[in-house]
Amino acid sequence: MPGAAMAVLALRLARAGYSPRVFTYQGRSPFDANVERLASFSRNRPSHFIGHSLGGVLALETLNRHPQIEARSLLLLGAPVRGSLSGRRLGGHRAGRWMMGGCRPLWEEREARWRRREPLGVIAGTVALGLGRAFGRLPGVNDGVVCVSETTVEGMTARALVPQGHSVLIVSGQVGRLVEKFLAGGRFE
Repeated sequence: MPGAAMAVLALRLARAGYSPRVFTYQGRSPFDANVERLASFSRNRPSHFIGHSLGGVLALETLNRHPQIEARSLLLLGAPVRGSLSGRRLGGHRAGRWMMGGCRPLWEEREARWRRREPLGVIAGTVALGLGRAFGRLPGVNDGVVCVSETTVEGMTARALVPQGHSVLIVSGQVGRLVEKFLAGGRFE
């Protein structure tokens, strides 16, 4: 998704007194290059990090690789940090492999661990409404693109499940309220 997709959430956070900055990256570019670009973008600015979908995978990896980046917290929205079944299915098609570009290996199953002390929150959708279902039914609870089980991070501080589809997570008022709570106190309660 383009960085502009985060505009609604950024506007909400600005109204709450935060100074959001949206990092834009190319999902087809090599993942390691995006990690280094985000690390450069983030230097010298103690920040809360929020990432949706692949952006969440990118934020988690960047902060784990670069402990010198001053993070106040990390919040992942529908981020398939353990890989993505729908991504693997998409990669089984020629057009899908082209769309994924340099990020295709991210969809393979893997472990996800938070190696820092700052709070890490995970918000996952539970309404199977998304393009991931175009390649077959997803097992278990999912948001139509990412299975809830694919969002689990070892060492996460808090998790919230919301009745939303994958793309709706970034514009949902309910998710926006949860984001504000987490940024304020590192919890969703």
